[in-house]
Amino acid sequence: MRGFSHVDTWVFDLDNTLYPATCRLFDQIDVKMGEFVSRLLNVELAEAKRRQKEMFYKYGTTLRGLMTEHGITPGAFLDYVHDIDHSPVPLNAALDTALHALPGRKLVFTNGTVGHAEKVLNRIGITHHFGDIFDIVHSDFIPKPEMEPYRKFVRQTGIRPETSAMFEDIARNLEAPHALGMTTVLVVSPENRDAEHLNRATGGTAQQHIHHVTDDLAAFLAGLTRSLQTQP
Repeated sequence: MRGFSHVDTWVFDLDNTLYPATCRLFDQIDVKMGEFVSRLLNVELAEAKRRQKEMFYKYGTTLRGLMTEHGITPGAFLDYVHDIDHSPVPLNAALDTALHALPGRKLVFTNGTVGHAEKVLNRIGITHHFGDIFDIVHSDFIPKPEMEPYRKFVRQTGIRPETSAMFEDIARNLEAPHALGMTTVLVVSPENRDAEHLNRATGGTAQQHIHHVTDDLAAFLAGLTRSLQTQP
């Protein structure tokens, strides 16, 4: 199993990775995406949800599917789906402590927006740990798991993939960072239904591009920090 002694940069996905899927925050976004698709395509909500999930599974984000198949511009969609109540995201003192003890640079790389990420980080109480947020706008609306946004992320942030670790809730989103040389960690939860569906469909957690798996990010980070501190 690949270790972390060489890692000096820690890259985190946002939704259902830095906060627990149990708070159901992304459910709100999911509902709003269905509503947007329903109005755009003039179909019943059930059919809109079917098409929305189909696009998400195929393209990596619903937005990418709507841009590709229906030619929408992204601004109205992003504003609508991220206009949600962020209060269900809990303060996480354990994660704050673990990030504080973790040596090196910390970054967020999300298929969401900077504004959404800032609200989430503030709710968790960990904003001060992160030097940069790379979002879907920075990636020219090309989402993970495509390789192109990862390459742009590397260029823009100046990280070295071979000394970086990537934390994600969707297994296929770790294929590109693994190919670039990053250490990869999959954050799992049975409450994260879309990720669980995708992860099962692509081979589960025992895949070569996944180095580590955890269901408790704060505890995992605390444990690896202790391990780093005991190494000669």
